[in-house]
Amino acid sequence: MAGKSSEIRPVITLRSTAGTGFTYTTRKNRRNTPDRLELLKYDPIVKRKVTFRETR
Repeated sequence: MAGKSSEIRPVITLRSTAGTGFTYTTRKNRRNTPDRLELLKYDPIVKRKVTFRETR
């Protein structure tokens, strides 16, 4: 079987760029989105939407 590093839909961590340390976890399709993912999501610590970037 294939190893964890070669999964098509791995689990990734999205960390807030506001510096609060808040994270989301999600899955992404590695074939469609090979680059690091950036999403605009709500950070409850600063109480507004901020950019979350994929960490490895």
